[in-house]
Amino acid sequence: MIIKMTEAGKTGAGQTVHCYTLSNRQGIEAGITDYGAILLSVIAPDSEGNREEITLGFETIEGYFQRHPYFGATVGRFCNRISKASFDLDGKRYQLAENDGRNHLHGGVVGFDRRVWRPATREAEGSITIDLRYLSPDGEEGYPGNLDVLCSYTLNENNELIIDYEAVADAATPINLTNHAYWNLGGAESGTILDHELLINADYYLETDAELIPTGRIMPVAGTPLDFREKRIIVERNSPEVPCDMSGKPGFDHCFVIRKETSGALVRAAEVTDPNSGRTVQVDTT
Repeated sequence: MIIKMTEAGKTGAGQTVHCYTLSNRQGIEAGITDYGAILLSVIAPDSEGNREEITLGFETIEGYFQRHPYFGATVGRFCNRISKASFDLDGKRYQLAENDGRNHLHGGVVGFDRRVWRPATREAEGSITIDLRYLSPDGEEGYPGNLDVLCSYTLNENNELIIDYEAVADAATPINLTNHAYWNLGGAESGTILDHELLINADYYLETDAELIPTGRIMPVAGTPLDFREKRIIVERNSPEVPCDMSGKPGFDHCFVIRKETSGALVRAAEVTDPNSGRTVQVDTT
């Protein structure tokens, strides 16, 4: 297994940004940068051995310095929306940035996706890892407490790309970390993903209002276009009944309640296959 580092450029503030490429013997390559702890690239072979880019993003690091749809980013302190950009905690009201209409989205104006993280690499038998750390100070983007965050990307010889998150705070604070990669298993320039086959191991989803804020109701997927309990072609389930954004554009932008058997154990959340290339991604999570 191989890990390579290159200097990618400098931010507007003059901070040097690096790119790291992790590769294994099966032809999988994962590109990561210490800017935003972003997953820049995943290159994978198809059923015939042809290697292609299967994530979406920019060709140069400068593209990530501008506002973009969070391509591959590590999102924090809080991914998704916080209603009316405020929350109450321990008897105190905290006001956050309104960067999604009147709501707060993905950590604010300058979230974790726009910070330079501290990198370190390590190797083990059959795997290589890039560790990225960021210290979010008390009050950053309106959140309380100093927060020490670790995001680790590991590639192994089993073709697993493992993303581990750890966070330690010195005060109570909301935290909800995720990776925001966009995938096309047919290849980044192959067109739509609507012919991909999708399975989601969820019997329920969170109902949302017109601003995609959860109403508090947990609803069954049965009888709705959100029912992917058996693998189906995505286009067959795409329906105007499912709003993707406030404009009512059809699509899927929902929180699914994944079946969970044992606390802390990895469970299969989803599986997606491109029947044309033969590529399959299985998503496991705790």
